[in-house]
Amino acid sequence: MKAINSLEMKNICKSFGPVKANQNINLNVNSGEILGLLGENGAGKTTLMNILFGLYQPDCGEIIINGEVVPIHSPRDSMSKGIGMVHQHYMLIENHSVVENVALGFDGLPFFYPLKALTIKLLEFSDQFGLKVEPEKKVWQLSAGEQQRVEIVKNLLRGAELLILDEPTSVLTPQEADDLFEILRKMKAEGKSIIIISHKLDEIMAICDRVTVIRHGETVGQAQVADVEKKDLANMMIGREMIFDLDRKAMKQGKRVLKVDGIHARGDHGEEAVKGIGFEIFENEIFGIAGVSGNGQRELVEVITGLRRSESGQVVVEDKDITNRNARYISGSGVTHVPEERHRFAIAPNLQLFDNSVLKKHHRSPFSNLLMMDYKKVKTHAKSLVVDFQVDTPSLKIPMKNLSGGNIQKLILGREITGDHALLVASHPTYGLDVGATNYIREQLLSLREQGGAVLLVSEDLEEILTLCDRVAVIFSGEIMGIVNPRETGISEIGLMMAGSLRTEGGEA
Repeated sequence: MKAINSLEMKNICKSFGPVKANQNINLNVNSGEILGLLGENGAGKTTLMNILFGLYQPDCGEIIINGEVVPIHSPRDSMSKGIGMVHQHYMLIENHSVVENVALGFDGLPFFYPLKALTIKLLEFSDQFGLKVEPEKKVWQLSAGEQQRVEIVKNLLRGAELLILDEPTSVLTPQEADDLFEILRKMKAEGKSIIIISHKLDEIMAICDRVTVIRHGETVGQAQVADVEKKDLANMMIGREMIFDLDRKAMKQGKRVLKVDGIHARGDHGEEAVKGIGFEIFENEIFGIAGVSGNGQRELVEVITGLRRSESGQVVVEDKDITNRNARYISGSGVTHVPEERHRFAIAPNLQLFDNSVLKKHHRSPFSNLLMMDYKKVKTHAKSLVVDFQVDTPSLKIPMKNLSGGNIQKLILGREITGDHALLVASHPTYGLDVGATNYIREQLLSLREQGGAVLLVSEDLEEILTLCDRVAVIFSGEIMGIVNPRETGISEIGLMMAGSLRTEGGEA
């Protein structure tokens, strides 16, 4: 397989029905270079890379490798040209071992003892790039960072000269992200090319040599990372000036709003997912839950909001015991909820915007008299949410599914924090949103805090947790490793706790 000295995507177009995902996009990458592909969610980044990897066929344009136009009709074609891709959601079989996963689709193994021969090659590549994989371990036993290393070594063993990484740090601890960056630097030194798909500005600034920015399916800028600042990239991403400094005022802690005491709960498959968790939240406070996905956050939130039963323990809101009460009762007790999966659990996609503006409140005054709904008041309420929370919509009658993710989230947040309530539970409120929508949502959470609100914020975005929260509980395998003040605790200590190190009484993880 020839080395990839240069690769160019020229005038690439791709449409899905009326949606133009890519419009005459140009991109190039050279050997020994890490290129950042930056853009808001929905900008067309992953579509473009799926074309390069052969998952989609472009409507127009061409791919040029080492000066020669090459057809790529499938991932097999792409891999044969030396292109590999690590998807955001890893393509591994959990019940198989690392070496068995690597063997799938791998050509050239001997007839006798193929896994033994592959294990030797696997360990050689691991040592060469510092990938640290254990061939005999089952995938389900690995952390997210370890699974990612398996995906990388799998691509390298298949001869990848150019590696595409889609949102590579989204499920990693800070230490795992640092380890990944060190691996990528070693690959770069070996002459490999790397493309990182991301919407995280800090990530691009930390690891990339050059960046290409996409907005609304078009290339809007290219630059050497050393020549630009974060704000310059943000302005290219969203097309307007961005202010990153959130005004987070010092607030005096108010009365206790939520008490969680010794909660135990099981996951969807009967496993113990929450193991004796306890904490308190007060007025004028944003309390964060930090951790890598899958460590009990979702189950804990569902216990608090009435979507999952606890086996033991107690949940108290404003001195009212709401343990194992149903979601409607808990909502009526002043707990509002921005769920993790907004399309499944926060909206009725086919109903109109004004209907969605009163979900969970539609049966109460002033929107209903128990017999009939007052649609005049419903629409007045919907209009006020649209105006107050800057929801970009052509009409109150548009089906919710037709709005962008950012505008859906703005309406959900506005609905949940408008009116009387004691506690807002916000799960990953900015996940998948662009820079502008993310900044707006964070400003609204800080505003709610200043008005005396209490917020439970669950997020895998450590930068978000550290920016917004007054106190942070770090969760690992269903247990709290420690509760810290983010302004007094280093990111490395929090990262160690996210990886399972218990904080001692002296304060060290």
